Amino acid sequence: MNVANLQLEGLLMAIASINQVLVRKGVLSVEEIDIALRKAEASETNEERSEGMSASSRDAVNFPIRLLELANQCQPETDMPSFSKLARMVGQIKEPYNDQM
Repeated sequence: MNVANLQLEGLLMAIASINQVLVRKGVLSVEEIDIALRKAEASETNEERSEGMSASSRDAVNFPIRLLELANQCQPETDMPSFSKLARMVGQIKEPYNDQM
């Protein structure tokens, strides 16, 4: 595996862990983090941004956001699923884009 991929994996899991701490401390709610992540995903998938982008490229751009969305749905008091489990879940719940229907 590419070292950069491993670095991104670690970064995503660190962000997911920080998000859990923010929720546990009452700084942000799960809903506030979810809204922020949904806004980020919407921004990345808007027509202007994704025009001419292949479906696989859009998936690549949105993968980290979707992984963090799933991690955010985990209860702060429970153990975070592993990166590989979260990655599988992203693949399982992915829906086609409007231009793929």
